[in-house]
Amino acid sequence: MAQLDSVFRREWGPAVAALARWSGDLSVAEDAVQEACAQALNLWPSEGVPANPGAWLTTVARNRALDRLRRESARPGKELAAVYEQVGTSGGGELHPVRDDELRMMFTCAHPALDPASQLALTLRLISGLTVTEIARALLQSESALGQRITRAKNKIRKANIPLRVPPAELLPERTPHVLSCIYSVFTEGYWATAGPSAIRDELCDEGVRLAGELCSLMPDERDAHALAALVLLHDSRRRTRVDADGALVPLDEQDRRRWDRGRIARGLDCLRRAEGAPGQYLPQAVIAAVHATAPGWEQTDWATICRAYDRLAELTDSPVVRVNRALAVGFRDGFGAGLAALDAVADDSRLSRSNVVATIRADLLRRSGQSAAALPWYRNALEHNGPGLSEPAAAFLRRRIAECGG
Repeated sequence: MAQLDSVFRREWGPAVAALARWSGDLSVAEDAVQEACAQALNLWPSEGVPANPGAWLTTVARNRALDRLRRESARPGKELAAVYEQVGTSGGGELHPVRDDELRMMFTCAHPALDPASQLALTLRLISGLTVTEIARALLQSESALGQRITRAKNKIRKANIPLRVPPAELLPERTPHVLSCIYSVFTEGYWATAGPSAIRDELCDEGVRLAGELCSLMPDERDAHALAALVLLHDSRRRTRVDADGALVPLDEQDRRRWDRGRIARGLDCLRRAEGAPGQYLPQAVIAAVHATAPGWEQTDWATICRAYDRLAELTDSPVVRVNRALAVGFRDGFGAGLAALDAVADDSRLSRSNVVATIRADLLRRSGQSAAALPWYRNALEHNGPGLSEPAAAFLRRRIAECGG
């Protein structure tokens, strides 16, 4: 079952994107792929997984979609010929030499008719195959509100006849920030899974890196795209050292730097040079990742540069999560007391009420300052506050810290 779940997650986005281009309807595409997955769940355990599961799912989903379109055409006022015309003409006349259906889908979901929150939620659902529960957790929203937002977004795309294509060159700048955000969200969900038995979802990490590269190829002069590519490459260089042989999380300061992917680091640093002067939030994040990637050891980390990058990032985003993580960096730069003071300045932000990040950072600062007894209740708070919303390795890591502090 776990193997099939991995296959479905890997193939979901490409199948939905291909069906959406073919049918011209997001709901038809998503429902058809869902039905194909259900059929696979019945057949594959006994017959075995096909050699090309993605092609199998896409073919079955296409047949399901065609059946639905035929049924729809039988309604009063509709003609079968009109349905076939829609199917036959959708996806044609590309304005850019792009063959990636998922990238096409991202630009479609980035249409300015949709509000930014709906753009991100819809793309995470359609491209990465994240469940509504996972997306709601990642975006700190309720499941019901998130589900309604996704439904409204799909309905708006259908009713407004928004084309499923990469837009003309003059429209790219207004949609690019959303596409960047979605690619990073896909990578982040892979690099730090919000739920499930694994801390890392390799297929999403690979997809995020691939899509970032695709976007750089499409828009070679877009510095923010190169900044994002640098960020995901530099993070991804540490992927294989983030968990041990048993799947347990390994924090950055305990990772074996000799096993970091030097090729990924070199490519990331090259992208960082191409991103010089990028105005968006990915450049300071990439700078932070580059400092970690190039430091000879944990003790040689340049925390002053990291704090400056966090200052810039806070200016750009006004994000309380950024300020919480900055507090940890301040702790390493100026002492853990200073880090706790910086954390106190943001801890009461209401936007953090659904997250355990404050409790986790406070516990870490206290533990590192030698106050294990004081850290213990904060680690427990972090585990209890987000226990159901943590991957199993993340929860196990907090339990390990609780034990280390005497709990």
